Amino acid sequence: MSTIFSKIISGEIPAYKVAESNDYLAFLDVNPLTKGHVLVIPKKETDYIFDMEDEGYVGMWIFAKIVSQGIKDVFPCRKVGIAVVGLEVAHAHIHLIPLNHVHDMNFEKPKLTLAADEMNKIAEDIRESIARITNAS
Repeated sequence: MSTIFSKIISGEIPAYKVAESNDYLAFLDVNPLTKGHVLVIPKKETDYIFDMEDEGYVGMWIFAKIVSQGIKDVFPCRKVGIAVVGLEVAHAHIHLIPLNHVHDMNFEKPKLTLAADEMNKIAEDIRESIARITNAS
């Protein structure tokens, strides 16, 4: 079962990547709720997040924590919200969404449409922030 996320991992479909490790990938949502909305996925295809093996599950959350720090640095917000819905793509994923108000995380509101150059700039800014954060540790 090859999902759109598996095709992103393999490079068949391009993505605005913000972070990558051997086991996980983080990239901008192309239909974001807010600027800086990122998806974090395991590279091992698993449909349901709670079916992941413990080590991979915990590792993904640690990876998401690092990515969220980069998001918060680039998009000053009260918090980076987390959502795990998993109905739209049969591949476990975590939504990381900059939040200033609870309605920022309403999945029923209209999604943003951002130009490719803006998406590239957002991804670059988050990547650079993550690099600074991880190098300072």
